[in-house]
Amino acid sequence: MSGKVLLDTNIVILLFSEDDVIKKYVAQADEVFLPNTVVGELYFGAFNSSKKGNNITKVDELLIKSTVLSSDAVTAKEYGHIKSNLRKKGRPIPENDIWIAAIALQYGLKLISRDSHFKYIDNLDLELL
Repeated sequence: MSGKVLLDTNIVILLFSEDDVIKKYVAQADEVFLPNTVVGELYFGAFNSSKKGNNITKVDELLIKSTVLSSDAVTAKEYGHIKSNLRKKGRPIPENDIWIAAIALQYGLKLISRDSHFKYIDNLDLELL
């Protein structure tokens, strides 16, 4: 595998748990990006965990060596388009996942996730692990 990839929250959590398949996959990517929404979800999980300090440190350390992509007006337009199409299909998905997909589409990145509902988003380059 090569190329530029965008990681969903569930993939980062597996990375934190030292999952060998995920570690190998991420190591083979040319570049790895995180959407700001994923960073927020990771911090939310860390602040609500029984190992709060450890988990906040894991997120902090990941951010030191990662490129975080923020949402902007272009992302918002992608979000609106995705959500409209999902509504027409009768296939709603979680709001944060729409934002994550919008960033993937905006930057032309392959989204790596375990959430199969992403397959309902048109033109999304998706790999389910």
